[in-house]
Amino acid sequence: MRLAILFFLFGVVLFQQCAELPGYYWFFTAVLLPLAKWWRMTRLPMAMLGGFLWAFLHAVWMFGNALPEQLEGVDVELEGTIYSLVEQDSRRTRFVFLLDTLTYGEQVFRTPRRVLLSWYGGVPELSVGDRWRLTVRLKQPHGFMNPGGFDYEKWLFQQRINATGYVRTKSSQAFLASEWYSRPVDRLRQYLRQQIEYHLEDHPFSSLIAALAIGDRSSIQSEQWEVLTRTGTNHLMAISGLHIGLVAGIAFFLGRWIWSRLGRAPLFVPAPRAAAIVALLAACGYAALAGFSIPTQRALIMVGVVMAALLLQRQINPSHGLTVALGGVLLLDPMAVVTLGFWLSFAAVAVILYGLSGRLHKKGNWRQWGQVQWVVSLGLLPLLAFSFQQASLLSPLANLIAVPWVSLAVVPLTLLGVICLLLYPPLGGWLLLQAANLLELLWPVLQWLAKVEFAQWQLPAELPLWSLLAAVVGILWLLAPRGIPARWAGVGWLLPLVLINPERPQQGEAWFTLLDVGQGLATVIQTRNHTLVYDTGPKFSDHFDTGQAVVVPFLHREGITVLDMLIVGHGDNDHIGGAASLLQEYPARRLLTTVPEKLPGNTELCQQGQSWNWDGVRFSVLHPAPQSTAAGNNASCVLKVETAAASLLLTGDIEQRAERRLVIENPSALAATIVVAPHHGSKTSSSQRFIDAVNPEYVLFPAGYRNRFHHPHPKVVERYRAKGVQMLDSTRHGAIRFRLGRDKLPAPEPYRILAQRYWNNQ
Repeated sequence: MRLAILFFLFGVVLFQQCAELPGYYWFFTAVLLPLAKWWRMTRLPMAMLGGFLWAFLHAVWMFGNALPEQLEGVDVELEGTIYSLVEQDSRRTRFVFLLDTLTYGEQVFRTPRRVLLSWYGGVPELSVGDRWRLTVRLKQPHGFMNPGGFDYEKWLFQQRINATGYVRTKSSQAFLASEWYSRPVDRLRQYLRQQIEYHLEDHPFSSLIAALAIGDRSSIQSEQWEVLTRTGTNHLMAISGLHIGLVAGIAFFLGRWIWSRLGRAPLFVPAPRAAAIVALLAACGYAALAGFSIPTQRALIMVGVVMAALLLQRQINPSHGLTVALGGVLLLDPMAVVTLGFWLSFAAVAVILYGLSGRLHKKGNWRQWGQVQWVVSLGLLPLLAFSFQQASLLSPLANLIAVPWVSLAVVPLTLLGVICLLLYPPLGGWLLLQAANLLELLWPVLQWLAKVEFAQWQLPAELPLWSLLAAVVGILWLLAPRGIPARWAGVGWLLPLVLINPERPQQGEAWFTLLDVGQGLATVIQTRNHTLVYDTGPKFSDHFDTGQAVVVPFLHREGITVLDMLIVGHGDNDHIGGAASLLQEYPARRLLTTVPEKLPGNTELCQQGQSWNWDGVRFSVLHPAPQSTAAGNNASCVLKVETAAASLLLTGDIEQRAERRLVIENPSALAATIVVAPHHGSKTSSSQRFIDAVNPEYVLFPAGYRNRFHHPHPKVVERYRAKGVQMLDSTRHGAIRFRLGRDKLPAPEPYRILAQRYWNNQ
């Protein structure tokens, strides 16, 4: 059975690698599945085929709920139910809306089934489970596509969200009904969140208590996440499998103690069986508060297996329980395998079972607890390193302190406080305040550990898959029981994690990457020993900007540790918005800009005549001229990069006035193989004379999906097309890389196409 579930997992994983949805004829292979019963040799291959087809069926169902193309970008009327907890910040209110009907003109649709809506400005009181009629504009799922970045489209697909959009505030909206039986669990979660906010007021750790109480991590501050991540304790600030097991254990022993004292009751139902039922109900309740996240699904199924064994008086092997939980999660959600939480959740339990099995000598409680932390930290190291190119070296020590503190003190107080909130709110609020105060006592220790210089191990670059597999072999060897010969040799299998050097440009080469930041600009230029970032994309809110979300992860993936130069072309948000986050992570050795008043530290004015040579690659600033009176877009810094065989022109947001000056003064300097279209392809830029002077082979349009400016403008596109220029844009191609060198320019590398998965075509 264990092998069959593992092969079912392989089938699911195999399907999730598909770049496009396979043909429906694949479903005819389902007629082969009965062979598994008749011919034993086919059981494992049929289990893998079953996993493939199960994931395929789930994907087909999702695509069946997709937004019809004709409804994209037009006003439509939705009628349905608020399906999720309502998230609110200074800019907007956001929630998932479960659709009953969609009306467009005289047509009525039943899809998309589930949409993610934003409501800007003054918003009425919204509660999960309430029915509304809303006028909205929708679009198909679309997000940034960058190496090392977050795949928003994958996340939407995994959450079964078929479209995103916003409420049209100038159109009519109508509240329809609020029934208590609609989304009762989420109504309870929303009530508890409101009570936590009320009783804890401005307590700095109220957001962490909310995470432990109801699994809501949306309001945790970025600084707190940084401390938790650097110490490897971020798994504690959620309703995790550890906490589900703790609740089940407390409920079991408490239930058995109470039941055994109820007179003749144990004669009819033995106390262990009654306690098993109580424990299962408690675990279900706590998992429901977490919204049945993947770690809680795994823990809940494992608790169910253990309690079922108690009820049936059967013994169960822990590995059987783990694989049954694995199969249960895959049946509930085959998309779970594309999330890191799935692999971390099951890997942690598997490592503990493996690392602590086969030991003959029983150790003291604290030594055994320390061994658990060591085993988990070492066992998960390859997976964390492969996923993030970094890992916490102080995780064993931090968890040795934090896990018992949180699990044995903070979580029980939090749970008791939640129960009391429903019975006597003042007492519940007081208990939650004590839980928050306990976290406040722990926090200085975690902060101190996070500031230790070697707390975070940074890998040189993104690792190939074979290095992860080699590291897994090494971990299994190192954690093997005593008696296994030469366990020290496992260290050799870990060496690829530290010895693999990132691929770098050769002498005289320059790698140029136009990052996908939506309606904005962010680019990276790498030579053999230097890195330059030109513009950093927009800032969307106090909690999100593309410097932190796109540029920094890309630099980490490339193994870049030092930023030699940052150029901020001009001061508009879509170019400078991510600069602060980038400089916090990568303090640039040199900073060129046309808006020094908007940037911190020592800056230099970006001016015509500046030039430098890095590793055989020449960089020249062509605009603005010294003492120039140009302002706004026309003051953008224009940079040219030249190798022996190709050249690149970065133009920022210059418009036709600046283009004319460049063409008149030195048209030959504008000639380039690749040009990033001025002002995102606006109709006020890319004049015919400018295009003729540049005479590019490629033009790149950095523009947002369905942006309100309609960039690139059709007339601009037609000018480049008439010139025979190959056009690429970040909307259709994601991040785009060119490798400029000494020979003929190779074909571009569009990340959206190279890394495409079937959900990107939803």
